[in-house]
Amino acid sequence: MVAVGSWGRLGNYDHHVQPLADRARISEAITGQHPGLAFGMGRSYGDVCLNPQGTLWDLRALDRFIAFDEQTGRLRCESGTLLREIQRFGVTRGWMLPVVPGTQYVTVGGAIANDIHGKNHHRYGCFGDHVTQLTLARTNGEVLHCLPGDIMFAATVGGLGLTGVIVEAELQLRRVPGPWLNVETLPYEDLQEFFTLADASEADWEHTVSWIDCLHPSGRGIFMRANSVAVDQPEPPARADLRFPFVPPMSLVNRLSLRPFNAIYYHLKKTQTRSRQHYVQFFHPLDRIQDWNRLYGPHGFYQYQCVLPRESGATGIQAMLKTIRGAGMGSFLAVLKTFGQRDATGMLSFARPGVTLALDFPNTGTPTLALFERLDAIVMAAGGRLYPAKDARMPRAMFEVGYPRLKEFLPLRDAGISSAMSRRLLGN
Repeated sequence: MVAVGSWGRLGNYDHHVQPLADRARISEAITGQHPGLAFGMGRSYGDVCLNPQGTLWDLRALDRFIAFDEQTGRLRCESGTLLREIQRFGVTRGWMLPVVPGTQYVTVGGAIANDIHGKNHHRYGCFGDHVTQLTLARTNGEVLHCLPGDIMFAATVGGLGLTGVIVEAELQLRRVPGPWLNVETLPYEDLQEFFTLADASEADWEHTVSWIDCLHPSGRGIFMRANSVAVDQPEPPARADLRFPFVPPMSLVNRLSLRPFNAIYYHLKKTQTRSRQHYVQFFHPLDRIQDWNRLYGPHGFYQYQCVLPRESGATGIQAMLKTIRGAGMGSFLAVLKTFGQRDATGMLSFARPGVTLALDFPNTGTPTLALFERLDAIVMAAGGRLYPAKDARMPRAMFEVGYPRLKEFLPLRDAGISSAMSRRLLGN
């Protein structure tokens, strides 16, 4: 048994870890070996990637490119391939992934299973929108080749790893002029101004996102928007990543540190600026600091990410921020952005038209969980839902209400696959 935890560092749990490296033998390896669960980089914050006392099929060695068409940008690769490697390979040839999350240390299989989104949902949707086919191994010995429009494709994209093991996938990359982006940074004083900026930016800007000061009563923040740009500028020299060196005895994110940090950050950024940034700097700023999750101390942290419909979004976000301030808690990794008017590919995909708020909270036990219950009530009243890839404690009833296609999904599950999350939210 091997102790394995997720990115939130809420605990380590014993697993049977079985590395898999030969895609031709995946079906054979997983047949009868259950309850099991595919495992990549473990960058999910909660328990969607864990299977305590069960088997984890470690796919990190399943990381090879299979084929690439340089004319069309179609890439076939194994499911353990890191998004980082695809970006590095593609950008020198004029191609990049259309959608990436906040970290590039995610596998293709994990990106599909959680149907990740980025800063450009209004333009390009989610990761699953750019998967042109995938191969799925089931624990009963079946190997399925799934295409967009197939029912198993819709169940697997955003399906939390519960329909089988994704062996390989074909991705449609998008043309880019190079690795650089023109970035504009604008301060906003309240939520109304945020929504005005977001709406005004969608037509002309590929990427939009904002940091919000969740402790300030007005909901002030910093809005960022960016476009890819063609410039004759070499890649920046490689820099060694920094590393958070230890786990402090208590969270460094606390009542004493949050308010001054947020105030300082806002005042440093509140002047409108224009800059040119490398894609890694813009898309993945936290990747520069390895093991940054240690700063939350020995008890780890939760990320709480919701999406609210646009019609109730402003009121709901305001109520959430007021509740957080009233609890004396907060986050300096607080992200607010809008999703575009696009239907989800997956039955259990998180993104939907509206506004999404993501915040990190140190795990203080009962007070943190009590705050989440109050936030849950606001999200449910607004008709919203939580993101399973970030979740570690969502109530089952909230999951069932938030994901109306769940009943359609359940018969398509692989009976030999289980996770801590599926046992918590689905009963097995």
